[in-house]
Amino acid sequence: MLTFLAPIALTIAQATTGAPPLPKLTLEQSSALRCSVAFGIVHRQQADGDAAAAQYPAMAPRGQEFFVRATARLMDDLGADRETIMALVKRESADLLDTPERIDEVMPACLMMLDASGL
Repeated sequence: MLTFLAPIALTIAQATTGAPPLPKLTLEQSSALRCSVAFGIVHRQQADGDAAAAQYPAMAPRGQEFFVRATARLMDDLGADRETIMALVKRESADLLDTPERIDEVMPACLMMLDASGL
């Protein structure tokens, strides 16, 4: 089963350099993006059998749907194209993966955001 970040990775790999600067996000947008990416990372870890990721609820399908809705909302709010959104995802992924404990730091608030979303 493909994770929901797989298409993103392909898009990122195909992106060209020299792109315009990324848009500045509001706190709400930044939080939704961070949580979307965190859900994707945890989903991937769960699919890989990572014991630490098993402490979290299954990210499929709720986390996937959150990711889709959050990135679609970002596209609408920012008037951004897919490449810009994928660049934002890449930047957030790098930040979260740079320090492994970052996922554990953000997941409690992200899970509350997921529950509040009604998904």
